[in-house]
Amino acid sequence: MSEATLKARITEAMKAAMRAHEKARLGAIRLIQSEIKRVEVDERIEVDDARVLVILDRMLKQRRDSIQQFRAAGREDLVEIEAGEVAVIQDFMPQPLDAPELEALIDAAVRESSATSMKDMGRVMAILKPKVQGRADMGLVSQRIKTRLG
Repeated sequence: MSEATLKARITEAMKAAMRAHEKARLGAIRLIQSEIKRVEVDERIEVDDARVLVILDRMLKQRRDSIQQFRAAGREDLVEIEAGEVAVIQDFMPQPLDAPELEALIDAAVRESSATSMKDMGRVMAILKPKVQGRADMGLVSQRIKTRLG
């Protein structure tokens, strides 16, 4: 990631979208900024890059869930809007992990936590979450750990 904070990159992207008159992109970026601001106000904190990634990850999950529901309802117009927002949010996410990288991280976390059964899954997830946040679907990570420990 560049030296600028993620929040600063988002602000710069908003300015660029304004200058380029990219209405849809600007709207999505403003949604991101308002969610960051909401968290900062609610929790009386200044969010760091790690917390911004958590916020973006949650926003992605919400939009993917909405896309499924809109598809089921036959609302392709709304699916397109949500898909556009997903694309903008993903612009600010780190590169996703590929399968071998993810497997290596899971192996290391299992070894580090000395996990031997499903009872140890929480310890493995606690080690993995900061390393994979925003770079892998946590549901998929959870399934892979269950397979490994089950």
